[in-house]
Amino acid sequence: MSDIKTIEGVDVRGKRVIVRVDFNVPIKDGVVGDDTRIRAALPTIEYLVRGGAKVILMSHLGRPAGEGFEEKFTLAPAAARLAELIDAPVAFASDTVGEDARAKAAELADGAVLVLENLRFDKREKKNDPAFCEELASLAELYVNDAFGTAHRAHASTAGIASLLPAYAGFLLAGEVETLSGMLDAPKRPFVAILGGSKVSDKVGVIDALIDKADTIIIGGGMCFTFLLAQGKAVGTSLKEDDWVERAGEMIEKAQAAGVKLLLPVDVVAADAFAEDANALTCSVDAIPADMMGLDIGPETEKLYADAIAEGATVFWNGPMGVFEMKAFEHGTRAVAEAVAANKDAATIIGGGDSVAAVNKFSLADEMTFISTGGGASMELVEGKTLPGVAALR
Repeated sequence: MSDIKTIEGVDVRGKRVIVRVDFNVPIKDGVVGDDTRIRAALPTIEYLVRGGAKVILMSHLGRPAGEGFEEKFTLAPAAARLAELIDAPVAFASDTVGEDARAKAAELADGAVLVLENLRFDKREKKNDPAFCEELASLAELYVNDAFGTAHRAHASTAGIASLLPAYAGFLLAGEVETLSGMLDAPKRPFVAILGGSKVSDKVGVIDALIDKADTIIIGGGMCFTFLLAQGKAVGTSLKEDDWVERAGEMIEKAQAAGVKLLLPVDVVAADAFAEDANALTCSVDAIPADMMGLDIGPETEKLYADAIAEGATVFWNGPMGVFEMKAFEHGTRAVAEAVAANKDAATIIGGGDSVAAVNKFSLADEMTFISTGGGASMELVEGKTLPGVAALR
C-alpha cells in the first residue's frame, strides 16, 4: 500500500485538481435515489476544498451509447446533491472537455467545485483514447483518483490521465486498497470468507485465491448448486453451470488438501418457479424435488454458517445467499448479514455489490467494520489481479 501516493500533505492551494469520483448513482425523475457513493467521496473533496484547491470532478453514470448527451444519464442531479452535502460552491459543466467545461474550469475560484458532464457521453473515455486523456489533463495541474469502483477499468479517466499529471490516490481509494490488501496479506485468524451470487464462473478466481488465504470458505447463492452437483447430488431445476462442475470438484479437493473448511448448504428453500408467490418448501440438499429450484439456503444451513462466522477474527463477505430481492427468499441472506454484524470482535469487510445492497436493506451497514464501494474492483483485487487505476498511481 505504501507505494501509492495519496493526496495527504500535497500543497493544492490555488491549483486546479481534477478528481475521478464514482457518482454512478441511481437517479429517478431527476433526483438521486441513493447518495452513498457521493458521500463516500466527501472526505477527499472536502480536504481539497479546505486546502484551497480548484476542484474539478469527473465521473461516469450508467451506460450511455457514447455518442453524446443522453438526458437520463446526465450527472446534473448528482452535482445538485453534492451541492446540498458540502459547504462550497458547486458548478456544473454541460460538457466534459468542451467549451463550457474549459471556460468554467478556467474561472474556478479557490475552494470551489466544478462537476463535469458524464465521461461516457464520449466514447473515447472507455477506449482510453490518448487525445481524450490530453483534453482531460489540460483542465488541471494535478490528478486524484478516488473512484475505487472503477479502478479495474483502464479508461482515460482512471488510467491514461495519470501519466500526464502528477497523480495521487484519494482517501476512499487508498482506504479500499489498504483494507483489502491488509485482509489478504495479514488477516487476523481465523479468516472466514463468505461467497454467494449466482455463478461459479464469476467467482472461480476469487475462490481459488481465497483457498490459499482463508481458514473457512462458506458458499451460498445460485453457485452452490454447481458445487452440490460436483458432490453427486441432484439439484432439480436449480441454476447450475454444467461446464463448471468438474472445476468445482477440483476446488473442493484443493480446499480439503489445504486444510481449509469449505462449507456448502445442507438444506435449501426450493420453489416451483422463480417468483415471489411460488410454492416453496424447505428440504435437505439430498432431496431437492426434480421439478423445483433452490432459491435460498435453509435454516440448518443458516445455523451452520452463523456458527462458522461467529468463530472468525476476519470475516469477508461478497454475494447473497439467495434471491434476497424477493421477501420469500431473503431469509438466508438476512441470517448471514445478522451473523456478520453480531461478530463484534472480528474485522468485518463487505466486498461491494449485492452484499452492500443486502446490509443496507437489513439496516446493518453501521454494524460492519468496512464496506467496499467496488464490487468488481474488490473482487479483482482479492483475486490478485492488477487494477489499472491503482497501478497508474504507483
